[in-house]
Amino acid sequence: MADFEALKQKYQSVLDLIPKKHVRLAHLHVQDNKLFMQGAAPNQDIKNDIWNAIKAVDPTYSDLACDLTIDSSIPAPAPEATIYTVQAGDSLWRISEKFLGGGANFNQLIAANPDKLKDQNSVIHPGDKLKIPAKSA
Repeated sequence: MADFEALKQKYQSVLDLIPKKHVRLAHLHVQDNKLFMQGAAPNQDIKNDIWNAIKAVDPTYSDLACDLTIDSSIPAPAPEATIYTVQAGDSLWRISEKFLGGGANFNQLIAANPDKLKDQNSVIHPGDKLKIPAKSA
């Protein structure tokens, strides 16, 4: 008989990812000597993220059965901001052009970095780390 705690420990990285991605887990138990996970993901991309995490643990996942459906009523997590390291020649305008769909969106950079940027006249230096917010739709 497969050990529930040992299987949970093996797939702990997947179990940690599930709530971060807003996946609703309905069942988690041992069935037919496999860890059985059943639940619903907010969208196909998140379902794929969970499967990629499973395959990263064990590409054969021979000791796991996972049944995830898509439930669009589950809100997807907000996209995470990325960190950008300022390069020589960068300006708030150029960084906004590159990441935020236009230089005029530099106020989004200022809002995302209140600890480093006060206004459009804030000075940035090569090596500074700035949060780049998720691009507005």
